[in-house]
Amino acid sequence: MATDSEPTSVVGAPGPSGPAFRRRDLLLLVSFLAAVGALAAVLIHGPARTTVLGASSAPSSGYSGLVLNPAKPVPPLALKSYLGQPVNIAEFRGKAVLVTFLYTHCPDVCPLITSILHSALVEMPASERREVEIIAVSVDPRGDTPASVAQFLAAHEMTGKMQYLLGSAGVLARVWARWGVGSRRDAGNPELVAHTALIYGITGHGKIKTVYSSSFTASEIVRDVPRLAAG
Repeated sequence: MATDSEPTSVVGAPGPSGPAFRRRDLLLLVSFLAAVGALAAVLIHGPARTTVLGASSAPSSGYSGLVLNPAKPVPPLALKSYLGQPVNIAEFRGKAVLVTFLYTHCPDVCPLITSILHSALVEMPASERREVEIIAVSVDPRGDTPASVAQFLAAHEMTGKMQYLLGSAGVLARVWARWGVGSRRDAGNPELVAHTALIYGITGHGKIKTVYSSSFTASEIVRDVPRLAAG
């Protein structure tokens, strides 16, 4: 039975992006695939890319992100935004949905992810911006307050452009478990949270089709949004 205690499993701590960080991100993906009933995944590390069995980054896929093949049903996600408004991912069928997990006091990876998502929106024509919904879920129920989220979104020019969802420790822990996300407060610095830094690309039909590590680029999102929306 779920409790309000914080989870102890961690995959992908915040820090500078790099080969080791991307490897932890993709180990998270293995856990997620197992959680949704996929076959066992095998990581293959090479000089230019990391591949997961059942996921492909081949150009023939038509996507820039790492592709899940077959795509996986999106886990439930229904929380309140920092404005107190209910948000349910099921409401966004017909759009591409990008889901990531952040916290407002993060010193590096979360601001980077948010800034790149902002850049992607700037690069898209207005018609494509209408086809995408961006959702961030808190990994810090203690530190993420409505005020800190409002400040974070304003600082990254994402006010009104990103849904930022909050909840109690118990409620969020259940969401993290469904999405295969690790989150744990740093014992040495209580303001820091070790957490998973992935972006999930969800199709208009409600399937997780692509995954992006924290080293993704704005151009990858711009290229993939129309395909995801139509998928």
